[in-house]
Amino acid sequence: MLADALTSVLAIVALLAGKYAGWNWMDPAMGIVGAILITRWSWGLLKATSRVLLDQQQTGIQQGVKRAVECGDTRVSDLHVWSIGPNLYAAIVAVVTHDPQPPGHYRDRIQTDNASLVHVTVIVHT
Repeated sequence: MLADALTSVLAIVALLAGKYAGWNWMDPAMGIVGAILITRWSWGLLKATSRVLLDQQQTGIQQGVKRAVECGDTRVSDLHVWSIGPNLYAAIVAVVTHDPQPPGHYRDRIQTDNASLVHVTVIVHT
Protein backbone atom coordinates (compact mmCIF):
# COMPACT_ATOMS: atom_id res chain seq x y z
CA MET A 1 0.00 0.00 0.00
CA LEU A 2 2.79 2.39 0.86
CA ALA A 3 4.44 1.75 -2.50
CA ASP A 4 1.16 2.53 -4.31
CA ALA A 5 0.61 5.73 -2.35
CA LEU A 6 4.19 6.89 -2.83
CA THR A 7 4.05 6.16 -6.55
CA SER A 8 0.85 8.21 -6.87
CA VAL A 9 2.38 11.14 -4.99
CA LEU A 10 5.51 11.00 -7.16
CA ALA A 11 3.37 10.98 -10.31
CA ILE A 12 1.42 14.06 -9.19
CA VAL A 13 4.64 15.90 -8.26
CA ALA A 14 6.14 15.00 -11.65
CA LEU A 15 3.07 16.23 -13.55
CA LEU A 16 2.98 19.50 -11.62
CA ALA A 17 6.73 20.04 -12.09
CA GLY A 18 6.35 19.39 -15.81
CA LYS A 19 3.42 21.78 -16.18
CA TYR A 20 4.60 24.71 -14.04
CA ALA A 21 8.42 24.45 -14.16
CA GLY A 22 8.77 23.04 -17.67
CA TRP A 23 10.55 19.96 -16.37
CA ASN A 24 9.11 17.54 -18.93
CA TRP A 25 11.74 14.92 -18.06
CA MET A 26 10.30 14.66 -14.54
CA ASP A 27 7.31 12.49 -15.54
CA PRO A 28 9.32 9.62 -17.10
CA ALA A 29 11.92 9.86 -14.32
CA MET A 30 9.24 9.47 -11.63
CA GLY A 31 7.74 6.60 -13.65
CA ILE A 32 11.08 4.80 -13.40
CA VAL A 33 11.36 5.57 -9.67
CA GLY A 34 7.80 4.28 -9.17
CA ALA A 35 8.62 1.09 -11.08
CA ILE A 36 11.66 0.53 -8.86
CA LEU A 37 9.57 1.04 -5.69
CA ILE A 38 6.87 -1.38 -6.84
CA THR A 39 9.49 -3.94 -7.91
CA ARG A 40 11.17 -3.82 -4.48
CA TRP A 41 7.81 -4.12 -2.72
CA SER A 42 6.65 -7.02 -4.90
CA TRP A 43 9.96 -8.87 -4.46
CA GLY A 44 9.61 -8.64 -0.68
CA LEU A 45 6.01 -9.86 -0.91
CA LEU A 46 7.06 -12.76 -3.13
CA LYS A 47 9.78 -13.83 -0.68
CA ALA A 48 7.41 -13.58 2.28
CA THR A 49 4.60 -15.59 0.70
CA SER A 50 6.36 -18.13 -1.51
CA ARG A 51 6.71 -20.73 1.27
CA VAL A 52 2.97 -20.65 1.90
CA LEU A 53 2.06 -20.59 -1.79
CA LEU A 54 4.25 -23.61 -2.48
CA ASP A 55 2.97 -25.50 0.60
CA GLN A 56 6.50 -25.89 1.89
CA GLN A 57 6.25 -27.83 5.12
CA GLN A 58 8.06 -27.14 8.33
CA THR A 59 10.46 -30.04 8.88
CA GLY A 60 10.90 -29.10 12.54
CA ILE A 61 7.18 -29.45 13.14
CA GLN A 62 7.07 -32.77 11.29
CA GLN A 63 9.91 -34.14 13.39
CA GLY A 64 8.22 -32.90 16.57
CA VAL A 65 5.00 -34.70 15.63
CA LYS A 66 6.88 -37.94 14.99
CA ARG A 67 8.78 -37.65 18.29
CA ALA A 68 5.53 -37.05 20.18
CA VAL A 69 3.70 -40.04 18.66
CA GLU A 70 6.27 -42.72 17.88
CA CYS A 71 7.15 -45.07 20.71
CA GLY A 72 7.22 -48.85 20.88
CA ASP A 73 5.39 -50.19 17.83
CA THR A 74 3.45 -46.94 17.22
CA ARG A 75 4.51 -45.25 13.96
CA VAL A 76 3.38 -42.26 11.90
CA SER A 77 2.41 -43.66 8.49
CA ASP A 78 1.24 -40.41 6.89
CA LEU A 79 1.72 -36.80 7.91
CA HIS A 80 0.56 -33.57 6.28
CA VAL A 81 1.35 -30.16 7.81
CA TRP A 82 0.30 -26.84 6.32
CA SER A 83 0.21 -23.20 7.33
CA ILE A 84 -3.12 -21.64 8.27
CA GLY A 85 -1.74 -18.33 9.53
CA PRO A 86 1.43 -16.65 10.74
CA ASN A 87 3.20 -19.32 12.83
CA LEU A 88 -0.02 -21.37 13.00
CA TYR A 89 -0.26 -24.81 11.46
CA ALA A 90 -2.74 -27.63 10.95
CA ALA A 91 -1.89 -31.31 10.57
CA ILE A 92 -3.39 -34.63 9.58
CA VAL A 93 -1.57 -37.55 11.18
CA ALA A 94 -2.14 -41.23 10.40
CA VAL A 95 -0.88 -43.53 13.15
CA VAL A 96 -0.29 -47.29 12.84
CA THR A 97 -0.10 -49.30 16.06
CA HIS A 98 -0.88 -52.71 17.54
CA ASP A 99 -1.99 -51.09 20.81
CA PRO A 100 -4.40 -48.34 19.67
CA GLN A 101 -5.35 -45.41 21.87
CA PRO A 102 -8.17 -42.93 21.19
CA PRO A 103 -7.24 -40.19 18.67
CA GLY A 104 -7.44 -37.60 21.46
CA HIS A 105 -4.54 -39.31 23.25
CA TYR A 106 -2.23 -38.77 20.26
CA ARG A 107 -3.61 -35.27 19.56
CA ASP A 108 -2.88 -34.17 23.14
CA ARG A 109 0.68 -35.53 22.94
CA ILE A 110 1.25 -33.75 19.62
CA GLN A 111 -0.14 -30.40 20.75
CA THR A 112 1.74 -30.51 24.07
CA ASP A 113 5.06 -30.65 22.19
CA ASN A 114 4.04 -28.36 19.29
CA ALA A 115 2.16 -25.24 20.42
CA SER A 116 2.04 -23.85 16.86
CA LEU A 117 -0.16 -26.78 15.76
CA VAL A 118 -3.63 -25.43 16.47
CA HIS A 119 -5.68 -27.98 14.50
CA VAL A 120 -4.70 -31.65 14.47
CA THR A 121 -6.66 -34.54 13.00
CA VAL A 122 -5.50 -38.02 14.01
CA ILE A 123 -6.43 -41.25 12.24
CA VAL A 124 -5.53 -44.48 14.06
CA HIS A 125 -4.94 -47.72 12.12
CA THR A 126 -4.28 -51.10 13.71
